[in-house]
Amino acid sequence: MRFVTPQLHRILDFVTVVAFALAPTIVPLAGFAAILAYALAVVHLAVTLSTEFAGTGRRPLPLSGHGALELMVGIALVVLPFLAGWMGRERAFYLAAGAVILVVFAVSQYRGERQASAGAAV
Repeated sequence: MRFVTPQLHRILDFVTVVAFALAPTIVPLAGFAAILAYALAVVHLAVTLSTEFAGTGRRPLPLSGHGALELMVGIALVVLPFLAGWMGRERAFYLAAGAVILVVFAVSQYRGERQASAGAAV
């Protein structure tokens, strides 16, 4: 069941940016795990600002592409702690972040936004 609308998803994207940006301080994370969290905040912000959500005008990334990127990132974040040999906070944070991104992917509406908004204008 996909009940998260594109508008709500966009808000969740900005929440995700803040979560990644604050994680090194709040969790806390150090070293590469912290640097990666900051990098993910910047990348997630760039992807969100580049995505064509309703009311944002033409953007280079369609919403379906945004969803595909989130699926890949979610999987990568779940696998990463094992590849990096992380334990403790780092493992818990990245497993949780990956799981949340995958759940949001699973319940978000990524298709038909442009057609729905175009149909409403007719």
